[in-house]
Amino acid sequence: MRQLVLIAVKLTVSVALLYFAVSRMNFSTIGDRLSNLEPGWILAAIVIALTQIGIGTFRWQRIVLVCGAALPPLQAFRFYLIAAFFNQVLPSTVGGDAARIWLLASAGAGWWKAAYSVLLDRFVGLLTLATLVTAGLYWSFALIENPVGRLVLLVIGLGSLAGGVAFLALGMWRLLEQWSLTRRLAEMAVLARQILFSRRTGLLIVVSSLLIHLTTVLIAWSLAQAVAANFGFLQAFLLVLPVILIATIPISIAGWGVRESALVLAFSYAGLPESDGLIISVLLGGVLFVTGIVGGVVWLASPEGLRISAAWQSEQPPPRP
Repeated sequence: MRQLVLIAVKLTVSVALLYFAVSRMNFSTIGDRLSNLEPGWILAAIVIALTQIGIGTFRWQRIVLVCGAALPPLQAFRFYLIAAFFNQVLPSTVGGDAARIWLLASAGAGWWKAAYSVLLDRFVGLLTLATLVTAGLYWSFALIENPVGRLVLLVIGLGSLAGGVAFLALGMWRLLEQWSLTRRLAEMAVLARQILFSRRTGLLIVVSSLLIHLTTVLIAWSLAQAVAANFGFLQAFLLVLPVILIATIPISIAGWGVRESALVLAFSYAGLPESDGLIISVLLGGVLFVTGIVGGVVWLASPEGLRISAAWQSEQPPPRP
């Protein structure tokens, strides 16, 4: 029952925000854009999205090693694709991160190592994203003159970056080791510093994180080319990345609604056609949905994936670590 309520709430948020985004649109302009849709660019965006999953797999596999477990490359790629299915296709409370934890723990890594690796993989991605958003503020302010838009960029960029730095500092606070829950947070903070600053793996993980976010920009730019929208790569970098950072807030179904309304407002603040922002965002969601379908095919053929479904349908918590 609780799962159904949570899904209903997220669905309501998605529908409300989508309505907000669509209600601002000129549908004749949208029709003109879609009438000239270039399928080749859409296919290119899908290929880039699948490549992005490969890069994400590489990063996660390296993080798993730092956490003290092992994960073969092909198995990691399979798990990552299944997680994309749970993130982008299934309207459930079983997110992709939870699916990856379950899969990795079931493969023998153990619950804490699996949880650490997935949570730290998420942390590294968000910290890198916040760093890119903050690093682009000078050029973002040149593009966006609206004071509200500038304030939002400052808050999400610097706020997220400050939160990441604060988390990294937790590992140096010995007082946290006295309690079980805070001890786990401190352990993760120590591992996060090892992941980011290790001479052996730090550079590879940071570079792969940068590539993941740059491929997101490339996907959005490709989709803009698909509908002949006047949207350059630098504009995509400055506008799409903050929107993706906002869309990581888990208040909607697969980011739908949050992503569309945020990108429409971003286009408005930048003096670009709001309809182009909506089209690009919806197409971006569509590309992610297609990659999720690919993951669904893998999931259907995966015995581990079937166990995930059975476990959450029974609404039983996983075994204690």
